[in-house]
Amino acid sequence: MPRRGAAALLLTTAALALLLSFKTPAEVTPTAGTQIAVADGASSTPAATATPTGATTPEATAAPGTTAAPVAAAGGLVDGTIDGTAVATRWGTVQVQVTISGGAITDVTALQLPSGDHHSADISSRVEPVLRSSALAVQSAEIDVVSGATYTSIAYAQSLQAALDAARA
Repeated sequence: MPRRGAAALLLTTAALALLLSFKTPAEVTPTAGTQIAVADGASSTPAATATPTGATTPEATAAPGTTAAPVAAAGGLVDGTIDGTAVATRWGTVQVQVTISGGAITDVTALQLPSGDHHSADISSRVEPVLRSSALAVQSAEIDVVSGATYTSIAYAQSLQAALDAARA
């Protein structure tokens, strides 16, 4: 075998071995610009994420409702159940309800998620548990944007932030 052929075979074999030994992480961590930080009622879209052509960003459409108890816990949040703002996206409306006990977020329930067609309903059913567990883990609206459900993720965070703002003492 000529020398060039042997080198090409060796490099191809090495590349194939590296490719086959590659292991994906169990939990994918977002890269810079994929996390949404929503604080003090203002939201920000990820800096590195471009808005698709013809797309609109979520906008608030209704005021939050509240059934919170009047006494604030040590965490600065009033115990109770608070509805977040309904946020309209190009795929449908997103609204959450947060339950606070002892100043901590104990539950987040999606009151409305995009479901106007089968595809939107499927995405919503897959993304809701991810967003909920993220919100419960970080105890805030600073949740990661879920790939493939960017608008729903941003609107979920906005609605959650509005509910948390309403729960502040």
